Amino acid sequence: MSHFAIPSHIISGTDVLSESAPYKATMGNKAFIVTGKHVAVSAMMAELLNLLDKIKISYEIFNGITGEPTDKMIELGVKRYKSSSCDFIIGIGGGSPLDSAKAIAAMSVNSGKISNYNGVEITGTIPPLVAIPTTAGTGSEATKFTVITDSEKNIKMLLKGDVLIPQLAIVDSSFTVSSPKSVTAATGLDALTHAVEAYTSKKAIPLTDTFAVSAVKRIMKYLPIAYSEPENEQARQQMSLAALEAGICINNSSVTIVHGMSRPIGALFHVPHGMSNAMLIKECLSFAKSGAYEKFANLRYETGVADKTDSIETAADKFIDSLQTICDICEIPTLKEYGIDREEYYSLIDKMSQDAVASGSPGNTVKAVTVDDCRQIYKKLYK
Repeated sequence: MSHFAIPSHIISGTDVLSESAPYKATMGNKAFIVTGKHVAVSAMMAELLNLLDKIKISYEIFNGITGEPTDKMIELGVKRYKSSSCDFIIGIGGGSPLDSAKAIAAMSVNSGKISNYNGVEITGTIPPLVAIPTTAGTGSEATKFTVITDSEKNIKMLLKGDVLIPQLAIVDSSFTVSSPKSVTAATGLDALTHAVEAYTSKKAIPLTDTFAVSAVKRIMKYLPIAYSEPENEQARQQMSLAALEAGICINNSSVTIVHGMSRPIGALFHVPHGMSNAMLIKECLSFAKSGAYEKFANLRYETGVADKTDSIETAADKFIDSLQTICDICEIPTLKEYGIDREEYYSLIDKMSQDAVASGSPGNTVKAVTVDDCRQIYKKLYK
């Protein structure tokens, strides 16, 4: 497939929120702002509200997104949206508020429970969407996907559809400076996972390859700097760009085995999404590498450590080792170090393996992935 979709308008840089005014003015008359409790009282929110006041757009704030979004949060958001007389939606925050804004928009015009739309292509007309990320990682500002936890089944649902791509993405790196180190690490490694998976996906195309390689190079160079020097403006700018590039990649060539296996860990053990990706990345990609040796090797050449005299297999191995190195720099814990009980974890391996394959993401891996393959990888993680 060669179709390539991105937001209608992208504004990126440092201190660029004001440049979005002409575009916001065309979205509607009253904004429904979806966020979390921390961002709701931040300087970033104050800046957004001042801008809306200047362009005479009224608003209502919904700050009910606490942690990774669940169906219950979305139901409450939809109820608030419908009673608010708002006509467009702004998501501001990390991936959770942005994903929630998409889900609220979708369910404001669709009937039934959100679980009815798990894996279903959402079509039709939804309220216009504006996405303002305050972290550099999820790429939700550029994608047609939203991930919401089904609180009854304990699974992470994947809703998708081109209508979920925000019309306006505002990627202002100054908004990421206040991110805690743990958030910088988890979201940055999420973006790295997006870029590597998109590059090695069955659905990869030349355009996504270009964005993916660029994102990997930026992240490998600048994530350690952003992690150790939070105020480093250049590192923050580069990470915001990389997260956007990686989001564009997965929007068009999708994620693979890492994300498929990461979602069940997040749903069952409440591990932040980017962190669970990082916990899995080496084992999952070590499994997948034999299906795409040349691409894994090329990422190592592009990031400047593997020598052209190395064999393709050696270069691929070196690249995957470098992924573990950056996880170590960012102090990503093991499952045991995170506090996950071994006995409980092993008791849920069968469910996690089945849920992972059922999510569809492992099916994009260039190498076939079975439920038993997932079982074996999950077991390796708790060594």
